[in-house]
Amino acid sequence: MKNSIAIIGGGGSVGSAVAYALIVRRVASEVVLVDLDQARCDAQVLDLSDAAHLFDTHVRSAPAKEAGQCDIVVVCAGAKQRPGENRIDLIGRNKEILGSVIESMKPFKKETVLLLVSNPVDVLTHIAQKLSGLPVGQVIGSGTFLDSVRLRGELAKTLNVAETAIHAYVLGEHGDSQFVAWSSASVGCTPLMSLPQIKALNRDALAESVKNKAYRIIEAKGFTQFGIGAVTAQICESIILDLRHVRPLSHYVEEYGVCVSLPAVLGHKGVQETLKPPLTADEEAQLRRSAAELKKGIAACGM
Repeated sequence: MKNSIAIIGGGGSVGSAVAYALIVRRVASEVVLVDLDQARCDAQVLDLSDAAHLFDTHVRSAPAKEAGQCDIVVVCAGAKQRPGENRIDLIGRNKEILGSVIESMKPFKKETVLLLVSNPVDVLTHIAQKLSGLPVGQVIGSGTFLDSVRLRGELAKTLNVAETAIHAYVLGEHGDSQFVAWSSASVGCTPLMSLPQIKALNRDALAESVKNKAYRIIEAKGFTQFGIGAVTAQICESIILDLRHVRPLSHYVEEYGVCVSLPAVLGHKGVQETLKPPLTADEEAQLRRSAAELKKGIAACGM
């Protein structure tokens, strides 16, 4: 079945990584790149086309107006995070960019799912919900999905098991107030906290390492691209194929009044349902603190 995914900021490092991951996973029949730097965007199309021919995917550039008629719009456009800068510092610079991008794509096809990747992703997802006019379930952010992937990778090495055997989530903000829901984590059917290797683990240090991994990458090479490209492609795949995967994504959670990452059932209409795991009193307090921090960021930009 023909489907199309547009990438706003497709000429950049993240957008092109998303496009490549979509191509090699054969997620979409058509990948559409949109970028203000038309020359760079066209060059990316030429380069990606060499790979796309091997995977039966058509890649082309297009104006933003056309992107609003695609099945999924992935928003990667925005100012890059500078070394030493946290994600909330990006709000002012990226709010203006996002507003211009959304306005240029209107009116959206009513079934379009808008997927935010640009940071600070939770705040921008909230703003996009307000500006786009789309149902809130159809406007989502990549959230803590990549953070959770990083966490599972480290735990898999500690336990010497496959990463797919680890069920553990980073929740809350994709940023400084995020936390690991240790109480609900498991390997196979065994509670993670019952294992001696985990009891002996410096869990706070591991959580900090996971949270700061992006900063370490940015300090060395200026940006991240491959991890976020891969998880974004998997999110798109779940939407296009209505796979109902459960992923920790930034979406509007009425209980907290903000877009925040909790496990969500993901299908062709975006977020179908929130599956909040059981949390300890301390974890619940951390989630509420994270939501409060995000509300401060939203208020700061007048939304």
